[in-house]
Amino acid sequence: MINRFRQAVQNKEFLITAEVTPPKGSNPARMVEMAQKLKGRVHGVNVTDGSRAVLRMSSIAASALLLQYGIEPICQIACRDRNVIGLQADLMGAYALGLRNVLALTGDPVNAGDHKKAKAVFELESVRLLKMINNLNRGVDFNYQSLPDDSLDLFAGAAVDPQCPSWSGLQRRFEHKLAAGAQFFQSQLITDFEQLDKFMHKIAAGTGKPILAGIFLLKSAKNANFINRNVPGVKIPETIIQRLANANDVLQEGVKIAAEQVQLAKELCQGVHVMAVKREDLIPKILNLAGVSPISLEQAIIN
Repeated sequence: MINRFRQAVQNKEFLITAEVTPPKGSNPARMVEMAQKLKGRVHGVNVTDGSRAVLRMSSIAASALLLQYGIEPICQIACRDRNVIGLQADLMGAYALGLRNVLALTGDPVNAGDHKKAKAVFELESVRLLKMINNLNRGVDFNYQSLPDDSLDLFAGAAVDPQCPSWSGLQRRFEHKLAAGAQFFQSQLITDFEQLDKFMHKIAAGTGKPILAGIFLLKSAKNANFINRNVPGVKIPETIIQRLANANDVLQEGVKIAAEQVQLAKELCQGVHVMAVKREDLIPKILNLAGVSPISLEQAIIN
């Protein structure tokens, strides 16, 4: 099993994670191909769990596949589709398959996705899911009954949105996730780095837990405008939209913008979480342009 991500957190390294989407079908070839391009460049690869409520392969199965290729996954676990029995069963199964890193999420609403008549569960949300994971790590289940066949040792993280319009709500939610056992935080797409700076100094300071700023590869002005219309809490500045609109090579301009944002994040927090939907192969280029050195593969711990 690979423990590189937890080791890097404990060593207080500048953390780099990226995101891949499981296949919509049985063939994981493209996901594996994209993830392999990230070897030596990221500490962990997030595998989404029904992001935007769109049907995809199980994040646990997809993460286990990546593990077979020596790629360290961060398996996202969302509360939307499972009750407390299903969540615990999946977490136990994930651990038995060798997965060690999980990101606890509430999950997107069903009406955002491609199965709008599906029945949502949401018996838990992310804070209570973190508490459940903490209990399983201590060797007890949701009902505080002992696990006769050994405890888990999952390294659990959570999402955070430093651009949340409710400052008190942001602080309360962040503190609840800390108390519930979150060991790291990956942020939503960041466009307001002044707000990120404020969050780091006013809320996250002194917690000892790494914050990874969300960096999104914008592929066009149309892409940026779509995000502004459809992603709550995100406002991509008009200056960036105009840069994309006026660029001769739009994708290259998007790479430059993402690299500039990685550099800004390096001055503020302990890591970045890079999202390049369907162009994960460009993440190494973004990191190179930002001056982020490759990760030494020899430092990874593989048992």
